[in-house]
Amino acid sequence: MSLNVDNCQRCGRVYVKNNYGLCGNCIKEIDLQYEKCLKYLRENRACYITELSEATGVSIKQITKFIREGRISINNNPNMAYNCEVCNTPIRVHTICDSCRSKLTKDASNLREDEQRKHTQQEDANRMQFKITDRLRDRHQQ
Repeated sequence: MSLNVDNCQRCGRVYVKNNYGLCGNCIKEIDLQYEKCLKYLRENRACYITELSEATGVSIKQITKFIREGRISINNNPNMAYNCEVCNTPIRVHTICDSCRSKLTKDASNLREDEQRKHTQQEDANRMQFKITDRLRDRHQQ
């Protein structure tokens, strides 16, 4: 029998499990932070993420999380951007910038090609070995 309780990921308190992984107090606090951000953005459409964070007291990490979850839309806020998770370049969509995404795609492609090359070399080596043993066997039979 398992208990339906867990520790809050944010504050560590024991709470009844839910889909958020957070206790009721932390959920309320995050919702209040969200409302603060939304209110500030309605009044200051041209603000930057650092300005929003300083004015509301909400961390940039939490604001970024709101944006990625789709709770805050930055379409009507031309200066709003958050950092790429790889190189910290300001971006407005996804989690990594286009240059990091293309580099990652290229690296994955190169890795795949390397694996195919290794596999081909291994097959060639196996074929070579087979031929040499056949020749040795043929010599001994003669």
